[in-house]
Amino acid sequence: MIKANDPKLRSWVNVPEGSDFPIQNLPFGIFSTSNRSERVGIAIGEQILDLVAVAEFGYFDAIRFDKKVFNQPTLNNFIALGKEITTSVRNRVSELLEEKTKALQGQAGAREKCLVKMKDAQLHLPVHIGDYTDFYSSIDHATNMGKMFRDPENALLPNWKHIPVGYHGRASSIVVSGGSFFRPKGQTKAPDANVPSFGPTKSLDFELETAFIIGKSTQMGDSISTEKADDFIFGMVLFNDWSARDIQAWEYVPLGPFLAKNFCSVISAWIVTLDALEPFRVPGYKQEPTVLPYLEYSGEKNIAIHLEVSICPEKKSETIVSRSDYKYMYWTMEQQLAHHTVNGCNMNVGDMLASGTISGPEEGSYGSMMEITWRGTKPVKMSDGSERKFINDNDSVIIRGWAEKDGVRVGFGECSSKVLAAKE
Repeated sequence: MIKANDPKLRSWVNVPEGSDFPIQNLPFGIFSTSNRSERVGIAIGEQILDLVAVAEFGYFDAIRFDKKVFNQPTLNNFIALGKEITTSVRNRVSELLEEKTKALQGQAGAREKCLVKMKDAQLHLPVHIGDYTDFYSSIDHATNMGKMFRDPENALLPNWKHIPVGYHGRASSIVVSGGSFFRPKGQTKAPDANVPSFGPTKSLDFELETAFIIGKSTQMGDSISTEKADDFIFGMVLFNDWSARDIQAWEYVPLGPFLAKNFCSVISAWIVTLDALEPFRVPGYKQEPTVLPYLEYSGEKNIAIHLEVSICPEKKSETIVSRSDYKYMYWTMEQQLAHHTVNGCNMNVGDMLASGTISGPEEGSYGSMMEITWRGTKPVKMSDGSERKFINDNDSVIIRGWAEKDGVRVGFGECSSKVLAAKE
C-alpha cells in the first residue's frame, strides 16, 4: 500500500472530524483567489495547498519535472506527466503535511503563502474535457428501467450482461459544482396526443453517478486491457448527469439520448486519485454469463464509496432522497475502458467516462427520481412538507460521496447545482 494512504498518518494542518479531505486523500483541483490566478491545488481539511507556491519554495526540487504545470487553468498538463510523477507529487505532499515534518510547518512565511482557506477560494472545472462517454453499468438501475418501460419479466436487454453499454455525450456542457442552469426545453409527446408539443421539461431528473478521468493518451488503433486499465485512470469525481425524462422518452428511439441529456452535467471540483482509493477496493459481482476474454479481470476492482443525494428547495432545509454505493456497479471502470478502446478508439488526457446511474438493490438506494418515485407514482415528501415527483425550479440537488475504512474517510466534497426556470 502507498505510504500516503497509511491510516495512522496525521497532519499538522487542522482537519475537522468528518472532513472529506484528510491527509490520506489529497485530491487535486483548480482554484483561484482575488490575488492568485487559476492554478493547481490540493485539498487538506478546510484549506488548499497551493502547489505553485510549494514549487516556488523548492519543496518539489527532488522530483524532476517542469513545475510550470502547476501554474495552469486545468490539470491536463500535470496529469499528462504520468503516474510516476503525479504519485510522487502526492507522496511528497503527504510528507510535507505529516505532523512530524517541519520543512513547511516550521517556516511561517512559506506556510502562509502555501495554504489558502477554502472559503476564500473559487473552485474551477479541474480538467479540460475533450470527450465524454456515459455508461449504463448498474444492474439494479437497468433492471428498474426495464421493468418500467419494457417487460418486467425480461427487464434487461439481451446485450446488457455481455457489454458495458454506453453512449458518447457532450463535453461542453459539463460544469463544476456550485452553479446553476436553466430548465431545458424541447419536444415532448403526451400519451394521449397525436403530435408533440414544445416547452420546458416537466420531468427533470438527476442521475447519481461517478466519473473517471483519463490520465494517459493512446493512439487510434490501440486497445487498453483490463489488466493495464488502472495505468490510464488518474482519478474519480462525483457526477450528476441531469436528464429531462419526458424529452428523452420522445426522442431516444432509434439513436438514444440527445437533447434530454446534453444541456447540463455537473462534476465535483476535486479529483480523488486512484491511489487514494486503493484501500477501499472490494470484490465485484459474479458476472454471469461469463464475459468475453477481453472483459475478464482478476482481483478486487469495485470500490466501496457511500453515495447520498439530497434535494434542497430554495431557502429550505435539504432532504436525503437516496443512499447508494459505488460497489453496486456491475461493470467496473477497467471493463468500461477496455470495452471503449477494444475497437481502437483513442483516449486523450482529461477525457471523462461516467458510470451511468448508480442504484442499489433496495428502495432508498435508487439513483434517480424516475426510480425513487417510480415514474412519479410515489411522490417523495420533503422536510418542508412539500412533495416531489421530479425536480422543481429553484431546487438544488446535492450529491455527496466518501469511502471509509480503518477510521479514515476519503471523500469528494459536494457535487451540487440549482435549477432555474427555463429561459423565455
